Amino acid sequence: MTKRKTFANSTMTRPTRARVYRELRGKIVEQVEHRFEEGILFLHVRFTDNTELCWRITTGMTIEKADLADWKTGNLKPLKIFVRHEKDGCP
Repeated sequence: MTKRKTFANSTMTRPTRARVYRELRGKIVEQVEHRFEEGILFLHVRFTDNTELCWRITTGMTIEKADLADWKTGNLKPLKIFVRHEKDGCP
């Protein structure tokens, strides 16, 4: 597998500055959840101080797959699939 091109070596433009959530700095994540409900993707990030950040994604965007893999040996070793496209059914 090849490495991704850096912005300096590609014709892609650098994305605009990402949104910074200063209120979240230093918080410790306790749990992350997702769920699909009526065509809306909810992403919940819960912190140890009993607060929660929730994103509601309602555009036409579709997450095909979100997975965790181990690259320690240089080879892809799938560990877990977190999100799978709705047509394939949720894990």
